[in-house]
Amino acid sequence: MKVTIFGTGYVGLVTGACLAEMGNEVLCVDVDAAKIAALARNEVPIFEPGLPALVAANQRSGRLRFTLDAAAGVRHGEVIFLAVGTPGDAEGAADIGHVLAAAASIGMYLDHQAVIVTKSTVPVGTAERVREALAQSPAARGGVQYAVVANPEFLKEGNAVADFMKPDRIVIGSDAAWAARKVEQLYAPFNRSHDKVLHMDLRSAELTKYAANVMLAARISLMNEFANLAERLGADVEQVRQGIGADPRIGYHFIYPGCGYGGSCFPKDVRALVRMAEEQGYDAAMARAVDAVNERQKQRLFDKLRQCLDDDLHGRTIALWGLAFKPNTDDMREAPSRALMAALWATGAHVRAYDPQALATARRLYGERPDLTLCESRDEALQGADALVVATEWNEFRSPDFAAVKAALARPIIVDGRNLYDGAALAKHGFVYDAIGRGGPPDG
Repeated sequence: MKVTIFGTGYVGLVTGACLAEMGNEVLCVDVDAAKIAALARNEVPIFEPGLPALVAANQRSGRLRFTLDAAAGVRHGEVIFLAVGTPGDAEGAADIGHVLAAAASIGMYLDHQAVIVTKSTVPVGTAERVREALAQSPAARGGVQYAVVANPEFLKEGNAVADFMKPDRIVIGSDAAWAARKVEQLYAPFNRSHDKVLHMDLRSAELTKYAANVMLAARISLMNEFANLAERLGADVEQVRQGIGADPRIGYHFIYPGCGYGGSCFPKDVRALVRMAEEQGYDAAMARAVDAVNERQKQRLFDKLRQCLDDDLHGRTIALWGLAFKPNTDDMREAPSRALMAALWATGAHVRAYDPQALATARRLYGERPDLTLCESRDEALQGADALVVATEWNEFRSPDFAAVKAALARPIIVDGRNLYDGAALAKHGFVYDAIGRGGPPDG
């Protein structure tokens, strides 16, 4: 099948590469000339396991191509995906300006029957707005047959290729049966073991994406509420997690306490749902609370550091392990590390940071500044620091040589934002150790 993808960001690039891998002819369109040139050289701008190999292999085969030419993209595709950005505005609403601009381009150049698929995470009603925009276009006036389908993505950063190749569900929202069948045909290679396709109307498909992300974010924030309460009650939230996770109605997914969620999806989508509700005159109180708890949780690492260092952070040096919001990505959007660094810099502290993949991202975000040293290894980050903070649960942070850690630190303090370590064992090694919800902060 001939497929066009508008947008070569995270969703668009993964979608295009995976569809090409299944034998489709995919043309990806973007307005960023530098990005298109880099992709043509097989230079993938994001860290996503397995994606560079897919891009390179399918470019070699000729099934995956990249272009700046919107007209060529429209004329190529019998299925045309809109996978452009929908950033949050100042009030939390998702901005669909790029989606509507891409729809206008499609309407300008479309001269054959096609299905236009909204793949971006968009507010409920966007597919209808895309259809209305197309209805005013030269394509509509020329009698071209088209339909709009909502097909939200459910990709986890760090596992996106596997998620696309082996989806747990494929949501197709449409009120045009022929278009829904076309999209289902496109996804047939990913739907062989059992039927994963869920057909629904356009608005239900759009809301499903937001509902899924808000539900998952709510589990994280609720677990962090339990963790904060556990500290005050002298309980261990890790034992609580095991106790509730054993209930099959709850399970173990997304109930790990920590220093807050981040990334491009959960924060933005929770706020967008709150905003959508406000526009309908409804107060989405639980969704608002999910966001508020998460923002508060991002301050926990700073609060714990301040207590461990007797509220004396000015001039201190803090080692930071982890900058990305989660492992297996270089994405620092809304990462807890950023809230921590901002708070530390406000007190006059210096940060020595290391991350296996996000150092280049940090350099783009912060440039050169005297209160930040980006280190090339976890051991380098420790040198002379007054405390170590773990903000991302990369595998290489799970089992360090604690004797070497203690020798490198000026003071044997570890603040563990991901509950990776055994506090009792570290105490025997002479560490002051504070984690999330593990029975209360250390004394003195």
